[in-house]
Amino acid sequence: MEVSLSDWGSTRVLQVRGRLDHSHARDFETVLMPHLAECTQAGRALVLDFSGVVYISSVGLRVLLVAAKQVKAQQGRIAIAALTPIVTEVFEVSHFNLVLAVYPDVAAAVTALTA
Repeated sequence: MEVSLSDWGSTRVLQVRGRLDHSHARDFETVLMPHLAECTQAGRALVLDFSGVVYISSVGLRVLLVAAKQVKAQQGRIAIAALTPIVTEVFEVSHFNLVLAVYPDVAAAVTALTA
């Protein structure tokens, strides 16, 4: 699992690549936490670019659930963009598309979060 970051104006984009499973979920959570802290009502919006995520397990979904709850409590803005077909299927079956806003690409997510 690899994570790189970029800024689109006031929105932070984390591009995630690889597998979010038992072996990598803790590392992802460690990388994600400082960015969640900045994701407040007056702070940065956060987009997770999942175009490179090839698999997500229940442990990876748990990290996303904790992130969504934290950002909601902070009145911040978070979204996921560019799900791969297999991850889209997992999101739909688990109804995670109701937990986090999902957009077809990063540009659409950034536009929605900054509107």
